[in-house]
Amino acid sequence: MTSASPRVETSSTTAPVRAPGRRLFGILTGLTALLVLLQGLWAGIFLEHDGQRDAAESWIEVHARGGEIALFLAVAALVVAWVKLRGRRDLLLGSTALVLLLVLESYIGGLIADDSKDSLTAVHVPLAMATMAVAVWLPLRARHAQAVAAGTDTQGTARRED
Repeated sequence: MTSASPRVETSSTTAPVRAPGRRLFGILTGLTALLVLLQGLWAGIFLEHDGQRDAAESWIEVHARGGEIALFLAVAALVVAWVKLRGRRDLLLGSTALVLLLVLESYIGGLIADDSKDSLTAVHVPLAMATMAVAVWLPLRARHAQAVAAGTDTQGTARRED
């Protein structure tokens, strides 16, 4: 018979171990995830004007600028992962995947907006869902690994090894 391992509260003097750059990485990937979420909102607003590009032009522009900012933040997070968190292969690969997904999304979005290739929306939207998944996973993964490195669970309680 097995039982759950008991949890021991950490003392107030125990601080979690932080790798240099992990906080900055979390901020950058968190902001990127927020922008990816807002991309869906802005797309929903301009898709309401189905087939009337002139009526939706300002929201299409907001959507495009939001994508550029998200890509910039993702590249910055990749640089932080490369320089400060190089030992964290999961974060390095995840950051690279996020940048590649955003580049592909931006390219396809440009084809839709600039070349009127509306049929690519069937690729653009599912790709956006994959981008959202990676964008949400990255800051959560960085936080989870921080807790593991500090010897605590995600609620901040110490784990006791038996």
